[in-house]
Parts: sequence; structure tokens; C-alpha cells
Amino acid sequence: MRAPLFLIVAIHALLSYAFGTGGRPDAVIWDFAEKRAPAQDIVTWDSHSLFVRGERVMIFSGEIHPFRLPVPSLWIDVLQKVRALGFNCVSFYVDWALLEGKPGEFKADGVFDLKPFFDAAQKAGLYLIARPGPYINAEASGGGFPGWLQRVRGALRTAAPDFLNATDNYMANICKIIADAQITNGGPVILLQPENEYTGANPYTPFPDGSYMEYVMQQARDAGIVVPFISNDASASGHNAPGTGVGEVDIYGHDGYPLGFDCAHPTVWPANNLPTTYRSNHLKQSPNTPYSIVEFQGGSFDPWGGWGFEQCSELVNHEFERVFYKNNFAAGVTIYNLYMIFGGTNWGNLGHPGGYTSYDYGSVIKEDRTITREKYSELKLEATFIQSSPGYLTATPGNRSTSIYSDNPDITVTPILANSTSDASFFVVRHTNYSSFASTNYRLTLPTSQGTLTVPQLNHTLSLNGRDSKVVVTDYDVQGTRLLYSTAEVFTHVKQDNRTVLIIYAGAGEANELAIQGPSNNQVRKVQGGADFQVTSSNSSDYFVVNWTAHPEGFILQVGEDVVVYLLDRNTAYNYWVTDIANTTSKLIINGPYLVRSASINADELHIKADFNKSTTVEILGFPGGVSKLFINDRETTTEKSGLAAVANVSIAAPQFTVPELSELEWKYIDSLPEVTAGYDDSAWPNADKYGTDNTYQYLLAPVSTYASDYGFHTGVLVYRGHFNATGNEQTLSLWTQGGTGFASSIWIDDHLLSSYTGSPATEGYQGSYDVTGPGFEAGSEHVFTVVVENMGLNEDGIGYDDMKAPRGILGWRLATSKATNTPITWKLTGNLGGEDYKDRARGPLNEGGLFAERQGYHLPGAPTDTWESHSPLEGIGLPGVAFYSASFDLNLPSDEWDIPLAFSFTNDTQTSGIYRAQLYVNGWQFGKISSNIGPQTVFPVPEGILNYNGTNYVGITLWALEQGGAKIPAFELVSGVPVWTGREKVELVDSPAWSQREGAY
Repeated sequence: MRAPLFLIVAIHALLSYAFGTGGRPDAVIWDFAEKRAPAQDIVTWDSHSLFVRGERVMIFSGEIHPFRLPVPSLWIDVLQKVRALGFNCVSFYVDWALLEGKPGEFKADGVFDLKPFFDAAQKAGLYLIARPGPYINAEASGGGFPGWLQRVRGALRTAAPDFLNATDNYMANICKIIADAQITNGGPVILLQPENEYTGANPYTPFPDGSYMEYVMQQARDAGIVVPFISNDASASGHNAPGTGVGEVDIYGHDGYPLGFDCAHPTVWPANNLPTTYRSNHLKQSPNTPYSIVEFQGGSFDPWGGWGFEQCSELVNHEFERVFYKNNFAAGVTIYNLYMIFGGTNWGNLGHPGGYTSYDYGSVIKEDRTITREKYSELKLEATFIQSSPGYLTATPGNRSTSIYSDNPDITVTPILANSTSDASFFVVRHTNYSSFASTNYRLTLPTSQGTLTVPQLNHTLSLNGRDSKVVVTDYDVQGTRLLYSTAEVFTHVKQDNRTVLIIYAGAGEANELAIQGPSNNQVRKVQGGADFQVTSSNSSDYFVVNWTAHPEGFILQVGEDVVVYLLDRNTAYNYWVTDIANTTSKLIINGPYLVRSASINADELHIKADFNKSTTVEILGFPGGVSKLFINDRETTTEKSGLAAVANVSIAAPQFTVPELSELEWKYIDSLPEVTAGYDDSAWPNADKYGTDNTYQYLLAPVSTYASDYGFHTGVLVYRGHFNATGNEQTLSLWTQGGTGFASSIWIDDHLLSSYTGSPATEGYQGSYDVTGPGFEAGSEHVFTVVVENMGLNEDGIGYDDMKAPRGILGWRLATSKATNTPITWKLTGNLGGEDYKDRARGPLNEGGLFAERQGYHLPGAPTDTWESHSPLEGIGLPGVAFYSASFDLNLPSDEWDIPLAFSFTNDTQTSGIYRAQLYVNGWQFGKISSNIGPQTVFPVPEGILNYNGTNYVGITLWALEQGGAKIPAFELVSGVPVWTGREKVELVDSPAWSQREGAY
């Protein structure tokens, strides 16, 4: 029976501080009277926005974790896709657990080296927000904390001295790496976030503890960080905001996940979940800094047994972006980061127990780096508009209203008003019931420089379709021409030589109206397109009013001599891209490609890097003067003049290639649980011989600790051997195993399966009682229990709660006899070979676990398989146990020109396969964990660079059959996605060391 929760929490908090001894004083005292002066003048701010080198900027950012894509040469690919959205920034976490697998040994090279990420960001034209923690959450194992912190007695994320000491080495090293990449040193880093969501705490832990936050910031300063500190309160609560005293940051920010993570019901938008107090909270909490949302919902995580990330992408889809993101614009956000923009993969056990291998997150860029979700295109429209609208940065958000600006109370309008009539104002229009599916008619009353106008003037009403929102502009500057108003939305406007191009869009079939400045002696004329429009001019002003209906064909109007207006439906606008011409101040507008990466001029040649997933007509607006040749992906391409654009026909034919049939490979098999065979020698295994534990989360129940992290095993499958001398009276084994939600475990007596726990997505531990009378132990005979426990990763951590310390493995046991006595058990245990002295330095401390094949390194290419039995995972094993299968195959793909996504696809049918757990290794990298009875993931993308697209590849599968009858994999394929002719940079193979005999392997 557990003690009352409040008592446990109180005792835990007191003990954490009592035992938190170290080389520092018991209290960290700061003289806050010595306020620091700004350490640099490149990144500054006022109440409106950030300035970079004196230029006011809107920070539109997306979250990427380079550690979730362990192919550094692919980082530029993803970053260019972010830049193409209209973003100018990326935020990134750093996972401490991957860099300091052993206390005091910091290692950040190979795939963990951040310098290539910094270089790629600069090349793509992106700023960076660095978020090194030390705690990051991020759905990473331990929230980014290394497992050895379970042996730190002080409360984590507090000022406990031993915890602070434990962070020093990591923070000194990682912050020095980041400091070298600051904008002040010619790099892309402009902001640093200390800690993460420092918001809610154990009620018996001092909170908010400014001395703790100040300590973290001082660690960064000592390493050379001079850019501003920004926070990310988990909610808009004002913690550590400027003016709060010790531990205050420079710029206050908060997070927002208004729809939560209910991917089971992707169409449900609960009442009152649209934030409506962001602006008022900001004015109370941090009115002198830019309004900053450092994490806003870009998708959703999904747990074991969940619904899959395609459904999560439907929860946070293009409609969500239209309503929620524009609502944030209405609150005046000018530092804005979406979590995630690209999720990546929880390869190599780096994820926490609440998630599976994929970290797709339902984000705009899919795990396989494709951009086929509509939400990518919608976000491009929104981000490009905001970056094209400098007046937004200094306009003032007002109060929402259902009557001042709209004639229909079912429509809510929030104004963002200019400070003078010469500047632009913005009006965010949405349904009053934000989740409404209705199509609602309305008219607007808008204050303009020409007086208050009711629009539309030439038609009766406007319409807002369900789950939509619009940003209406007034007095909007279009390269020196005034757009008096537009009820349809602006995508962008660009000055190209002597011509201004303005692109406006609306939903197909929607009637809209604009009024634009033009010379009085000129009429508006249609240049191209078959759709109809109505136009009138004012006798008292130089504005033309155009009433039009969005149509897939679209049309182009010319206003005066030098202004061209494209009026498009939304789906057509999706195909347009705005890209800078390198080393100039000019921009191109390009219609047609799947993606536009960059543009540059070399002598009389225009070079465009772009991606195509089909044959396409490419229209280029702003073809530079003096340029006579066009090269797309280094191929010279013929152009011809068509209306206002230069047009090129890009014809592609899908490349011819094959991928191997995995079922036809020559599979090799070896038993990966030899521990249950008679005579197995475990003399080299570590002994469970610690008579106490430093783990303050779970008090010790048994004579010795069998907590895995007490012995340096923090990742992957754990294996235990429990020896006992029988009395002949043994009746019941009670065993408590814990591996995190979704875990499984199996127990053998000698070579007989006693029982397996097959797991639940809601259960992180299992306490079982097992009848052991069946084997009929003879008095004096020696026997052994073999216990296999799946470690799903370490829990994330709250402030002072120490959830990350929840131990893994065996937590308690008793072998009871009929004589009311207990038979002693002597335990040995193993995880990955060497534990914290992990053997595979290239793939890092978390990639492999404790199964026999992993300890021997047989998951690595070049393993000595010649003498192994020929046997396929599609045949499987007929008894409970663990099998390891391996095979090799060659690929010969045209990857220099084509981006071809590949994935390993498993068919899941537990009725025919049995219940099993499996791991997928590709060239030694663990890129898949399969739970046949829990799911949901069955398809595992593996990027080029891990896979050798032009050479030999080695694949390994561990198959753990949990029940009598064994298990098999019903079907297993390597599948390819749609090839994309690409302008990306060449992908380099990562260092994937091959097998060699491991010293001390058992």
C-alpha cells in the first residue's frame, strides 16, 4: 500500500535537498543589484519586435532537432524547405543524453556535431534559436537528461548543488559550441533559451527559484553567450519575465498547444480552446518586450497504441493553421516558433516511453522530408504574407468585436491598427464560434485613410467558409502603391525592375473586393485569364474598386502602367514561391515547381535550384535584365515569353530503378537469447551487488538494487539472470518489472517460459505473481530465472518531481516457499555492452540494448554470419525467445538527381504472427521498434545517408516472441515513395563503423 501522496512528495522533496551535497554552498546567492549590461548591440529589441543589425524583423521560426535526422548532409535539405515557406529562423534543442553518456565525458562529433547544422542554416539564410536545456523535454528519453542522473540524489531542475554540479560539464561544452556560432561571431544564432518550460513544480520544491534559472544563464554567459535570453513558459504565466528579479530573462515567451494531443478525434475543436487572452496577458506580464510564442502547436505527439501521425496531421491541419495562426497574428506575435516544423525519427532508443520510433509529429514536413501535406502550402501563404508586411510589426492589436467591424455577430474581427493613417492596418476575421463548419455571409466596416468604408461596395456580401479565417488589410503599402483595402488575402508583393507584382488569393468561388490606387487617366485592364470581374473608379479619389470571384484559372489585372495584380484561388496560389536572388536585393516569383530552393546569377545565366515531382510548366516573374539563359538544377532550359512571365517547360520522366524484395534475400539467423539454454555461462556479467541506491524516486524494496541505471544501463532491452538454490518448497515468484509505458517482459525458469507481460500503452510497470511449483524443484538443485525487460526510454521530468528517475528493470522480487520462508536469489544484469562505457562511439550511447546479438555487435555491418543458420524472419521461431536475423542487399539508385524516399514496411497481424517485439537495424543504426499487439507504427522511413543508395546495405532484425507458439513477421518490404527530381545538395554517407570482435563481449 502506498503512503499518502502528499507525504511521499514532501519526504521526497526534503530528502532531495538534504542529500543534494556537492562542491558548492548549500544556497546559491546572487547579487541581483549588479544588473548586467547588454553584451552586444547586433540583436536588440523594443516592445514591438526584434532588431538584427538595426533592422526590425519578424521572427517566423520552426522547430527542428538535428539529432532526430542523423545525416548531417540532409540538414540543408530540410532547412531549405523551411526557408522556402517564408521563414527566417529555426529553433533547435540539444539532447544532453546523446552527448554525455558517461559523467564527465562530453562528445559531440560525427552525427552529433552541430557545426554542419550551423553552416547549413547560414547557407539557407536562416537565423537560429538555441535551446540547449540542460532539460529539454522534447519527448526525448529522460527529457534529454542522461540516465546517470538517476544516481544524483538532489532534486532535478532545482538548485540542489549536486544536480547543478552534474550540469556543469555539459553546459560549459555545449554553450561554448553555441557561443562560437552566435551572430556576433559571424554565425546564425540570435537567441538562447535557458532551461525549458520552467513553469509548474512539485508543491514542496521552491518555485519559481530565480537562483536556479540564474545559475543556468550564468553557465551560458561563462561559456561566451552574449545574445539575448528568451524563455518559454509552458503557459502564459509570467515566470522569469523581465522585472521579476533574480532569474529574469531578457525576452519573455510562452508556449501554446490549444488543441492538445487528441489525434483520436482530429475534427474536434473543443469549445473555448481558441486563445483569446494572449494579448492582455502579454501587456500585464512583459509589455516592454516583443510578444513571443516560443512553441506553438505545429502538430501532435502520438503514444504507443495511438492513431498514427497522419491522423495527427489532420488534427493540426491547414484549417487549424488558418484559424489559430492568424489568431496569434491578432495578438501581435512577432517572435513566433512552431513546434514541430520537421519532426524526424526517434532512432536508436532516443525517445521517451510516450512515443514510438516515428517523430513525424504531423508537422508540415513529413518524417521522410516530403512536403505533400496541404498544411505546408497553407503555411507558406501565411508566412510569406507576414514577411511581406513590415507594417504589421509596429501596428497595435486591439480588442476583438462582433459588431464594430462586422454586420453579423457570427463573425468576430480583431483589429491590428496602424499608428497613423499612412500605415497599414490588419483585421483578422473569423467565426465567432471558431470551430464552426458554416459558411457565413457578412459585410465589413473598415477605417481607412479615405474614411470609414463599408465593403464590399460593388456586391452585397462577403462569405467566410467553415474553419477559415482571413487577414483583411487596409492602407497597405505595395511597393509605393496603396492598396486601400482587400477582403481577399495578400500573398506577397515584389518590385521587379519598373514593375510591381501583387498576388492576392481567396478560396475558390468566394467573392471578394479590393480598392487600389491608380492614375486617374488609366483604367484597370485584364491582361490574362478568363474569369470575370467588375471594376469602378471613384470621381473623388484615385482608387479603383475591383470586385472579383476566385476561380482556378485566375486572372491578371494591370493597374496603370506599372502595377500588376494576380487574383488567384487559394489552391493555385499554393504553387507560387518567392525566392531571393543570391547576393542581390531582388526577388523572383516562380509558379509551378514542387519546391523552389534558391536562385542565383552567374554572368548572363539565371540558376534556379528546384524540385519537381511531375512535368511542370514553370513561370518566372522578374526574370532579371541582362540574363539570357536559364539553368534549372544545372540543366540549361529553354524559355519563352508568355504574357508577363518567362515560361519554361520542365519535362521529367520517373527514373527506372528497382528495390530488392526483402522476402527473397538470403537471411541468416542466430539465437539472441542463449541465456535460457542449459549450461549458459554468465560469469562475466555484472553482479547486482549494490546494497543501497542513490535513486531518490523509488526507495529500495529488495536486499540489493536491481535498478538498471544504478549499474550504468540506461537504454534498450535489459536482461537479468537470477540464480537460486532450491529448497524444494518454492511456490510463488513475485516480480515487479518496469520499463515505461508500452513495455513488455518475459520470465524463464531455466529453459522454460514462465510468463510474459505483453504490455499496455497505459502501464509503465507490472507486478506479477507466478506459480513455480510446476518444475518440481529438488532440494539443493541450482536454477536460474532469466528475465527480459524492455526499456522504452526514461520518463520526462517535472520540476522537483524527479519522474525521470523512475527506475527501469526489476524493482522488487520474492521467491516464496510453502514454509513461509523466502529463497534467496542472486542477480546479475546487463544492458548495452559496457553501459556508460558504450562501445559504438559513432552511433552514440543509446543506439543498442542488452540482447546477445546487440552485445556482440551483430547488428553492425560485416557481422560474421557465414556460419549462421539460413532462416527468414518471415518463417520466425516456433518457441518463445529472441531471434536475430540479418541480410544484405545492394541498391543502385539515381540519387545524385533524384530524391527517392525509402521505408521498411512491416505487415502486422497478431492472429497469424503471434505477439512480438522487434527492432530494425539498418547498417547498424536502430531505426525501428515494433510492438505487434500495441502499434501503431508499421512503416519506418530510413534516410539516404543511413541507407547506402549506391552500394551494399546490411539489415538486422531482433524478433522477441513473447508467447508459446513463437512469432514471425508476416510480411516485410522495402518500399519507395514518389521520386522527386531535386536541386538539393549531394547526400553523404554517415560514418557507420562495421563489426569487429568486441573485447569483453559476453
